[in-house]
Amino acid sequence: MCRTQGTRSDAPIVAYVAALKQEISLLKSHLPKDVSLARIHWGGGTPTILPPDMIRDLAAALLDMAPLAAGAEFSVEIDPNEFDQARCQALIDAGLTRASIGVQGFDDTTQQAIGRSLTFDRVAQVVAMLRQGGVQDLSTDLLFGLPHQTLAQIRHSTRQLLSLTPDRVALYGYKHLPAMVRRQTMIPSETLPKPEDRLELFNAARAICLQQGYQQIGLDSFARPGDSLCAARATQSLKRGFQGYSDDPAEVLIGLGASAISRFPQGYAQNAPSTARYMATVQGGSKGGSFAAARGHAFEGEDQLREHIIKALLCGFSIPSDQILRHFPDQKARFDILVSQACAAFPGILVQTSNGAVVTESARAITRVVARHFDTYEAAGADNLPITAPDTRTSSA
Repeated sequence: MCRTQGTRSDAPIVAYVAALKQEISLLKSHLPKDVSLARIHWGGGTPTILPPDMIRDLAAALLDMAPLAAGAEFSVEIDPNEFDQARCQALIDAGLTRASIGVQGFDDTTQQAIGRSLTFDRVAQVVAMLRQGGVQDLSTDLLFGLPHQTLAQIRHSTRQLLSLTPDRVALYGYKHLPAMVRRQTMIPSETLPKPEDRLELFNAARAICLQQGYQQIGLDSFARPGDSLCAARATQSLKRGFQGYSDDPAEVLIGLGASAISRFPQGYAQNAPSTARYMATVQGGSKGGSFAAARGHAFEGEDQLREHIIKALLCGFSIPSDQILRHFPDQKARFDILVSQACAAFPGILVQTSNGAVVTESARAITRVVARHFDTYEAAGADNLPITAPDTRTSSA
């Protein structure tokens, strides 16, 4: 479930949760009886803005829709500033197995620049609260490229965060989009690090994670040895999608809520991004509600071949022909052409091998650029969901 939107009272939250429950009810009526949930994830936005009774109510509606599979994961994104013991207990009672704590950073200067205030002590309190309640799997994130951010600041924030021994750390780049995020118009562009400085900031945090024994997972994530992401990387079953890196075994991901994106074997679908339109559609008034999908893309042609290539690059910095052609044995000729063209487009960066191609270690920081080369829809500027669809937090079945 994915949504970010401010509110000054509980009334919009009550109405939105009612719409979510209606969408869940609609979904239940269409699901096969033997479906189970491999993963449930609440976020992005701030799901912990929900009061405890709504947390329990919403979780009950989801579990009434379909049971959890054996070994299922129930994760929730937590804003440390919107969390207390009552919410913690409600989530634990609902079956929380992993908490994803939004840290971003601890430095006062950068935090104030983006309109946020978070202390290390507050995050430590939240971590203790969760662990005392039996939630041991903790994921966290840090942002690099923030306004005014320096190497000293990100190093200090990284060391502070790792002192709490989270299982996973994601290093995400700050995205400055003032045309889409109104509050960012208050941030002078000259306070933002230059591209080469952003890379230095990332590398500084990365070095500390590696020094502390974390293993790098793909482009921007790190996990403690023994974490399931490390195992997925070792067995080449790692995935990257709307939830970042995952070992989710499910082939279907269903997004609930305004703007949420679903992924099916046949393609993608996205709910209406407008909260008002989403709610009006799923509730439907006297006519009855319907699903709120507003746009989507059905796979055609070589879409799925390209998708596999893109995910292989983002997960393992390579394009292994033996793995990919196992799924597309009749597309070898096209695969060879695509790989050859990409290697020619990125000389010295993407290098052809006897088993496809690999990104050279020194160029891994720009793997996203290489992957984008294979995305026909992004290159064409089409008004469709690209195959390299943006990370969006959703729930999977």
